[in-house]
Order: sequence, then C-alpha cells, then structure tokens
Amino acid sequence: MLPIGSLIWVSLRPLLRLVICVGCGFILTKTDVFPVVAARGAGQLMLNVASPCLMFSKIVPAFTSDNIGALGPLVLVAVLYQILGFVFSFLIKQFFWVPHRFRYGIYVAGGWGNYGDIPTSVIMSMAGAAPFGGVHDQNLSIAYISVFILVFYITLFPMGGHILVAKDFVGPEVEDEEMRELTRLKRKALLRQWKHLPSILHRRATLGRQKDDPEAPFQSANPSISEKSIAEAFQQDPSSTGVEFIRPSAPSAAKHVTFHDYDTQVATPSITEVEISRVASPAPSLTHADTVTQVEVEHTDNKDNSATDVTNTSGSSRPAKNKRLRAFLSSLINPPSISIIIAFPVALITPLKALFVPVSNSPIPNAPDGQPPLAFIQDAAAFIGAAAVPLGLICLGAALARLKVPMNQWRTLPLGAIMSLAVGKLIITPILGVLICQGLTKAGVIDPTDTVLRFVCIFFSCLPTATTQVYLTQVYSGTGSAEHISAFLIPQYALMFVSMIVLTAFSINLIF
Repeated sequence: MLPIGSLIWVSLRPLLRLVICVGCGFILTKTDVFPVVAARGAGQLMLNVASPCLMFSKIVPAFTSDNIGALGPLVLVAVLYQILGFVFSFLIKQFFWVPHRFRYGIYVAGGWGNYGDIPTSVIMSMAGAAPFGGVHDQNLSIAYISVFILVFYITLFPMGGHILVAKDFVGPEVEDEEMRELTRLKRKALLRQWKHLPSILHRRATLGRQKDDPEAPFQSANPSISEKSIAEAFQQDPSSTGVEFIRPSAPSAAKHVTFHDYDTQVATPSITEVEISRVASPAPSLTHADTVTQVEVEHTDNKDNSATDVTNTSGSSRPAKNKRLRAFLSSLINPPSISIIIAFPVALITPLKALFVPVSNSPIPNAPDGQPPLAFIQDAAAFIGAAAVPLGLICLGAALARLKVPMNQWRTLPLGAIMSLAVGKLIITPILGVLICQGLTKAGVIDPTDTVLRFVCIFFSCLPTATTQVYLTQVYSGTGSAEHISAFLIPQYALMFVSMIVLTAFSINLIF
C-alpha cells in the first residue's frame, strides 16, 4: 500500500498533464489564435487519422488469446454505465424541470460519457508508471479503452442514440414556465402516490382477489362510483367519463437525416422519425474536436409517401428492414470503428499478428532487418497515433472555451437538473461503479489478477457528458446553438477534476 502522500501525487499527476493540454486549447481559442476553422481541421485530423492509428497500434500487440476474455466484461460494464445514466436522467426529469428543447437530450447527457481523450490521457499516464507495469500495461489499457469507444460509437450512431437529440427539436416550442408548472404537478402527484402507496397496494391486492373470484360482485376502487352511475353518466355526456376520442392526425411529410462531409447547410428537422442513411464522420468528435458534421435533411414528396404507404401495406416489410440494416452497417463505416474491428482479428490470429509485431515461434519469416515484414506499418501507426491525445485535449479546451452561458441567465436555468446530473455522473455513479466492479470481480466475471482491467472499468464510471452532444445539438437545432447542453456541461467538467483524483486514489489503494 502506497503512503497517502504518494497516493495523492500519483492520482494528481496525470490530471496535471490533462489540464495543461486543455488549458492550451482554451487560451488559444480565447485569444483568437485557434479559430473554429482550425479547430474543425484539427478535429477531423484527430478523429479520422490519429485516433484510428492509436487504437490499431495498441490493440495489435496488447490483445492475445489469453486476455481476450476481458472483452465480455468490458462490454458489460460499458452497457451498465449507460443504463445507470439513463436511470439518473429519468429520475431527474421526474423531480426537476428540464427545458422543452432538452427533454430527450438529458438522456443522451446521462447515458453517453466522454469516452475519448480524457480517459485515454489519464489511464495511459497511470498505466505507464508504478504501481502498474509500464509499457505493456500502457498498451493493454488503450486496448481496453477501445472497447468502451466501440460501444460508444455503436450505441450512439448505428443504434440511433443520436436521434434523441433530434427529437428535442420536433414540435412547437413550450415556454419554460409551463415546463416548471408541469414538473411541479408531476412531482406533487408522485409524492402523493408514495404517501398513499401502502393503501394503493392493499386496494389493488383486494381488487385482484375479487377478479380471481368469478362470483364476487363488482366493486369500484372508489366506493362512491358504481357501474350504473358510470353508464348513466356516459349516456348523458360521453366526455364526462374522462374518455376522450381523438381523431388521428394526417401523417406529415416524411423526412430523414443523413450525414455527409460535403453538405454545408444545417436545417431544422421537423420530423417525428429520423433515419440515418450514412454516417461519414459520426461524431463531430468523440474526442471533443470543435467540428460540426453537417446534416442534410431530404424532403420527400407527399405523393411518393402515399405510394410508398400503399406499397408497404400491400407488400411485405422486407425492403424497410433491409434499408434499416444497410443504414446500420453503413454507419459503422468510419475510421475509428474500422480500425478497432480490423485490429482485433489481427491481434488474435497468430500469422496475421506476426506480420506486424514479434511473436514467439512466428510462422512468418522476418524482414532483412530482423523485424516482422509489416513492422513499418505498426511503427507508423504508433508514431501518428501519439498525436491523438494531445490534439483531442486541445480541441476539448477549444470546445469548452466556446461554451457560452451568460451570467445573468443562470437564475433562469434548470439549476436543480443541472446540479443533479453533475452529482449523479461524478459522485453517485463512481460509487456505484466501484461496487459494480467489485461485485463482478468477486463473482469471477472480472479477473482479479488483471489490475489494468479493474482500473479501467472503475475509472470509466467517473466521466462527464461527452461534448459530442454539443455538436449534435448544433446540427439538429438548425440555428447552430447549444445553450441548454452548455449549461449542463460546465459544472460537470469543473467537478470532474476533484472526483477523478479521489476515485483514482481510492482505486489504486483498492487494487494494489
């Protein structure tokens, strides 16, 4: 066990490097040295070149047939953290008001954390020094992080998580005062139900026993209401029973959203269903580059929609399923996902792995310099990939510098929801994350001897909302603004540093 002073320093040192890089991006942006165009270019370079090279260069030497079993626990932990985020967001909406244009975005803010440059920077620094095992553990940590990144991409884009952001901008505007009043009434009703929960459960149990007994007479949950009185009331005025007959509205013109690099216009998708046909650069940046992937909204003619409806009604739904499958597969075609998907088979198939890195009893003859034949590709990938983390952190600083929430507007913001989400993601979730990882370790799901795996799983419980949501909001809003998500991000990134230091120190003490 490390002394308390050493423990604090070991936990603090990686964050100092992170703060310096983020601070450089922040200062350069505030002094107009790093404009939006430059940030977009740096973000695209990091996302499409440096980050894929980093993942490939670390996965290939790190994963073997001995530790591939860690893949399952990593995916399980990543999904559990997302579920925890959704649960927190749901509970926050029940008790605190949320702006109408953020009613679905809060689920994205809770479910998807910053799985890019922040954990990569901190964990690489931690794994490369004592008490971890140096370069080997450093490579292994990046390989484990890549699994979280792959889950991030698949759930946010192919599985349609980003559509929640688009749904925020569907329908008419609702004033904040109305949302406050609706939340107040909802909270009041929930508290009333909790207060009368025992009597409600007893009443339902009584009604259930009467329903099971066919000879039991009908008895309303409210003794003052009888079956006869309901019938008489309905005959006099059908609306008096509380039953409302709603005529279905005519379907609106179908629209779908596609991501294209060449698109230069941002339109507001007044849609009820968003369909992704292609993702060229899925997140403006998973690693927080200040770049906006343009959205093209394609309107289809009403006559074409009618013909399509008739065809779908008379024919089978197979074309629609095939279209959704093609959209799912095409959205996986992006450089980070491709590099991760390719790297795993290369790492696990010995003849392929021997082409890139030295392998004992290699079936592949070496090049004249004694290195594997394709070792130059591995070297180039490692060399380019070294730029991914600094670029990502500088772009993160630029993104934070452009978040604007005027001081005179803080009183009108949903402070209860903002602070609750920050506390939930950066205080409560890390506590639950430690309990979950310890439980999985004791159950044998996580290898107790794999210290890197245990640390990575615990550390990912302490991440703020991904700034990718800022760019998605700018795209789908049609105005380029992201005022609501900005207010939610600032407290989280301020609290992140303290929370990470405490969690890192506790994790090292727990694991070692």
